[in-house]
Amino acid sequence: MTMGALHRGHAGLIRAARRLVGPTGRVLVTVFVNPLQFGAGEDFDRYPRTLDADTAVAARAGADLLFAPTAAEVYPGGEPLVRIAAGPMGEVLEGVSRPGHFDGMLTVVAKLLHLTRPDLALYGEKDAQQLALIRRMVRDLNFPVEIVGVPTVREEDGLALSSRNRYLDADERVTALALSRALFAARDRLAAEAVLRARALVAPTDERRALALAALHESRASADAHAVALAGDPVGALASPASALAAARAVLDEARNAEPPLYPDYLALVDPRDFREVPADHVGEAILAIAARVGSTRLIDNIRLTFGAHR
Repeated sequence: MTMGALHRGHAGLIRAARRLVGPTGRVLVTVFVNPLQFGAGEDFDRYPRTLDADTAVAARAGADLLFAPTAAEVYPGGEPLVRIAAGPMGEVLEGVSRPGHFDGMLTVVAKLLHLTRPDLALYGEKDAQQLALIRRMVRDLNFPVEIVGVPTVREEDGLALSSRNRYLDADERVTALALSRALFAARDRLAAEAVLRARALVAPTDERRALALAALHESRASADAHAVALAGDPVGALASPASALAAARAVLDEARNAEPPLYPDYLALVDPRDFREVPADHVGEAILAIAARVGSTRLIDNIRLTFGAHR
């Protein structure tokens, strides 16, 4: 399912579907700009509508059919009086910033699933909260379909592909890279602390050595000192959600002073199952989700992190 303006990320979804169903299966792409999921002042009217180009992209990527209904076909008689409610999962993060968005999204997804009756339905992981809500709706309401998430496709510089990227001018696009840089900074902080943790497990627990190494003021020596200091309490050396958030937040704070500036909406580390923020002692998978505005364009991104893998 798409809202059109297809790009390489959408093409990746189509190719993934083709691999899953094989040469004898049928791959269907839907294109529909859903008015129910746009709030007042959002970009419904200017959202790109490029059906001819979308048809060509879908065909090249391996789609058999493209279903592009009109609003009158999807909502005969006008906006529906009965809708799907996203519930508590739809009231956080994107749900706070875009009230009613997820109700409209789930309503159209439910209708399109009924109209097309697929065995599998593929969605991109860039819209992580959307994907989690669709999975929950399918589970809770017994839809006979398997939901498949497909990893985010990025430009070479890290920017997540989005139909809204075309709104960005050259300077805004440079600023927008702060979203992915913030996510990668958190990921790299966890990786660095994992190395320290491993080193701490084998370093001799000598506080005097730690102090001596720290006094050298060299990066490698500092890392060794950190490892020695933590060796007596390796569990305490586990990278924490607070550490990951701090690394990401530092990048966003710097981007606030860019020209043009980045205006962060939220940065949150959440449980993939219900999108509640994880506690300080969280162990296991989490999603670091981010939303920000550059100029008049609002962008989202996320990355999966794992905490406490070596506890």
